[in-house]
Order: sequence, then C-alpha cells, then structure tokens
Amino acid sequence: MIRTACPLDCWDACAITCDPDRPEKLVATPGHPMHNGALCALLNKHMHETPRIERPRIDGREVSMDEALDAVAEAIKESSPLLWRGSGNLGVMQGVTNLLIERFGGTLTHGSLCDGAGAAGILEGRGVNLQLPPEQIAKAEVVVVWGRNLPVTNAHLMPFVEGKKLVVIDPVRTRLAEKADLHIQIKPRSDVYLALLLARFVTMEDTQNDEWLEAWGTEFDEFYDFTRSFRIKVLLEYMGLSLDDIGDLLTYLQRDRVVFLVGAGVQKYSIGHYTLWAIDSLAATLGLFGREGCGVSYLGNSRQGFVDPFAVKVPTVPIATTPFDRFDTVLVQGGNPAESMPCSQRVVEALKQVKHLIYFGLYENETSRLARIVIPAKSFLEKNDLRLSYGHQYVEPMRKALEGAFGISEYDFTAELFRRLGLEGLKSEEAYLQEWLDQCPEIEGRKVLPDYTPLPYAEGFGEEGGEELVFMDDFDDDFEEIKRFRKARFAKKGFDEGPIEEYWLLTPKQSKSLNTQFVRSDRVHLPPSAGFTEGERVRVASEWGACELQAHIDERLRRDCVLIPAGTIGVNRLTPPILSEEGDAACYQEVKVTLEPIED
Repeated sequence: MIRTACPLDCWDACAITCDPDRPEKLVATPGHPMHNGALCALLNKHMHETPRIERPRIDGREVSMDEALDAVAEAIKESSPLLWRGSGNLGVMQGVTNLLIERFGGTLTHGSLCDGAGAAGILEGRGVNLQLPPEQIAKAEVVVVWGRNLPVTNAHLMPFVEGKKLVVIDPVRTRLAEKADLHIQIKPRSDVYLALLLARFVTMEDTQNDEWLEAWGTEFDEFYDFTRSFRIKVLLEYMGLSLDDIGDLLTYLQRDRVVFLVGAGVQKYSIGHYTLWAIDSLAATLGLFGREGCGVSYLGNSRQGFVDPFAVKVPTVPIATTPFDRFDTVLVQGGNPAESMPCSQRVVEALKQVKHLIYFGLYENETSRLARIVIPAKSFLEKNDLRLSYGHQYVEPMRKALEGAFGISEYDFTAELFRRLGLEGLKSEEAYLQEWLDQCPEIEGRKVLPDYTPLPYAEGFGEEGGEELVFMDDFDDDFEEIKRFRKARFAKKGFDEGPIEEYWLLTPKQSKSLNTQFVRSDRVHLPPSAGFTEGERVRVASEWGACELQAHIDERLRRDCVLIPAGTIGVNRLTPPILSEEGDAACYQEVKVTLEPIED
C-alpha cells in the first residue's frame, strides 16, 4: 500500500492510499484529519474512465517521445517561449518547468483564473492571507457559508460544520441552502453591498466588538462613516432583500463564535477584491479575528512562508487575458486555455496563430487538438511530488505508486530539455522535494505549512504581525447594472418588474467535472419563469459570443439568473476578456446573457 495525495484543484487535498494491484480503487488514508472515510467520484470514477493521451504527436502524427522532445527543444531554441500553466495538477513539482523558461528568457503568466481578486481584497485588509484551520471552524457556534457550495467543492469540511447553526448566502438554493437554518438568496454581484450594510446595522445596534476594535481596529469610526454613504432602502431593493432578512442575519452574526466560509463565486467580478475586503471589514466589526471559533476562511495561500526553489524573475503576462498571438512558441502545461479562459473564441483564434503550440498534459481537449506538438504526461500515481493545500494546513508527500507505461513527468521533461539544450544546474528531483519538505514543521507527526498557526491573527495583522486591520474605505462601481437601477429607483419605477430580458450568468463548479476535465455538461439551468421547457435547445448569448445548450428547468434559481457550470462546453464564449480591478483575475460572472429558443 502506497500513501500519496490527490492532485486535483480542490480545497480538500485528500490524503489517499493506493494498492498498486488495484489503482482504480483508491481509499482515503485512515486517521487523516481531512477526510470522512470516502473519496469523491472525480478521483475514484471519472479520472479512471477518462482516456489519457498515450503517444506523443507532431503535426497530428504519432511519434516517439525522443522525437517529440527534440521538436520541443528546437521550438524553444527558435524563439523565447511562453509557459501557460493550468491547474490540472497542484503538486509542487509542476513548477520545475519555470527553470527552463528562465534559461531561455521566456515568459510566464501572473494573476488567476480562480481566486485572485478575492486574495487581493484579503491583502488590502489583513496584509497577509493566513489560512483558518478547520479545527477553528469546528469550534464555531454559527457557520456562514457565503458563495461556497461545500458538498460539491469542499465535501471533507462537512464534518467540521455539523451541529452548527448554518447560514447560507447564495443566489442559488443549493442542497446545502435547503438544509440551512437561514438562506439569503442574494442577487449576484451584490455581496459587497450586503457586507457593508450588515456592518452598518451591527454598529447601529451597538453590537460591534469594542474591545477588539480598540486593540486592532482603531480606524473603525471612519469605516462606519463610509458605510453610511450607502442608502439603506436603495441597497435593500437592489439586492432583493428586506429589513426582516437583515434582522434574521444579524440574529446569527451576533453570536459569540462565528465563522465565514467564503467561496470564489462572490469575487468573479471586476470588483471582486472589494467583496472580500468588505466581508473582512464586517468580520472585524464583530471582532471575529484572532479568537477561538471565529474567522473568515477563503482560499489560503498555500505557498505563504515558503522559499520556492522554482521562483524565477522573468517577464509575465496575465493568465486570464494572455496574448498568445504575440509568441511563436507556447508551452501549455496541465491546462486547457482554449476552453477555460474567458472569451474563448478570441483565445482559439490567437492560439491558431502560434507557430509552435506545445501541449503537455494527461487528457485530450480543445487545446491539445490545436497543438502542433503533444506530450503525454505521467499521472500523479506514476511520479513523486508534494501536495500543499489552500483549504487546510496539512502537507502530504505524493509517492510514486505505479510504473506508467507511457508519458513523462514534469521533472523528467525539464531534465530532458536541459540535456538537449546543453543547460546545467538542474538539481535532482529528490533534492527539490526535500527542499520543500525541509521547510515544513512537524506537529503531532504530520507535516504542516510553514505559516501554520492554530489561531491566525491573534497577534495582529501584516507580514510580521502587530499591525491593525485596514478597513475598507473606498468603493466605486462603474458597472452599468447598478447605475440603471439607481436611475429607475430615482424615477420610482420597479426595476425587477415585468419580463427579464437579460440574465446574470452564474458559473459554479459541478460534481462530475473539474474545470474542463472529466464529464462536462451541455446544459444551461434556467428559472421556470424564463419560459422554456425541459430539454429544449437554447441559444445563450452575450456581447462576447454565444453557445447552444440544452435547457434544464431549475427551481433553485432566482428569476434573474441562469446557471452554466464551469467547464460546460462553450460557456466561456460568453465571458468577458477583462481583468479584475485588483488581483489580475478573470471576471467570469461580470456579464449578463440573453436567451433564445432554437427552432428545429
């Protein structure tokens, strides 16, 4: 039995055990703090059922690995390469290819397709993004799940929230919301307003935590004045909420031990950093940092505190708006930009202009089919690596369990190209892994992240601690939706009355796929009021593009929303090629769409 860890882009980062004689039936490692005895279907079903790329290709012709690597070396020598790395595997050894790019004056990407806007907002307030340990979540009285669907994206956290008062804030009435003590079905892109409004009401009711604020939030009075610049009635009408909703929420927030579990959905907008900053400011008003059973949990920075041996100083371009057509040689590693980047039609056209498009990954996808050179990768069971987590503090070695019959690991790929290109200085794979592991302290027999602390922010904020939280003090939203609402409100006309012409697009994760891997949907979820029938073909369009999908009538949705799961074929033809104001993140939900029936 070989102990390893799941490489998938997931909060849980499960420790798993593999029987080399039955690799198709992985099991959760007994005794690990972050599992509930089971593994997800992605890991134990869909991953094994998805055919892998087995043979390298050049211009559509199957070739040997040596011939394919020779072609990669020639392409890199011909022009400075761009490396576009996806999140198909989150092992640390994915970063070794940075060293190759550095040697040839190449380019990497920066920013995020997922969480970058929210992470930027956390840095605005806290100065450093420390993870909230699950053990603190377990001590809470009230858990507020804000834009996060735990059973789908973070199932192994569920035992930590059992027995708590549960509040869900989400535009969709998820199964978790149905089980909650309170569900606030908020309007998309209005989370920042709700957080600011709640902070204002907490102060109006004189239930702010004055003792905490005197120690770590002395600028609170200025923040309260800032919250008063927003008109309560207008915001309530815009969000589709009532004073009763606010009162119900406050009943839970004013308990002693409250935890916010915030997901990426709240920040998939140009103003995404403001949302996390506002939620942090609300939490600070309540004094929820540095106290047992309290805090705000978002995607943590799993690299915080590490000296990264693969960190290099090279030019970068934003990953969400990468200008592929500026490069003659592009290496795509563990990703599918042709389908996962916003405004994918533009991306495809740009990729077609790349002279040497190289795809290095496990599975066939839209990008591999465009590539001139295709290099099959080893699976995580066929190589050594190390798994860090953005959802908990535990660090798990990923030990090789199988001898793969085909493919090449990221380290061996880099080593082979170093040799072909006459480069020196690459350490052994074992040396790099040990360099990572040596930085991880051991607590109760388990390796943890270098920045792990049982009670984050107990000694203040900032990189070194001791600083105060910086409250949100500015907000300017240029999006036309709120402007139109204010005009309609001023004219005393109902904004949400009558038929819907444009719908907010929601793009959450789903259980059968992860990004563009595994079983991808071809459906659009529509509210009954949209007027379509189950199974009807629908043309969904935005100013950026259109796609045709099958209608699924979903009573869980607000009447002004449609839902297309992330990874659905064609969904990113609809999404805008813009970056968030901070964090250089994709803004997948900064868009409204129209619906048309497709005539037979």
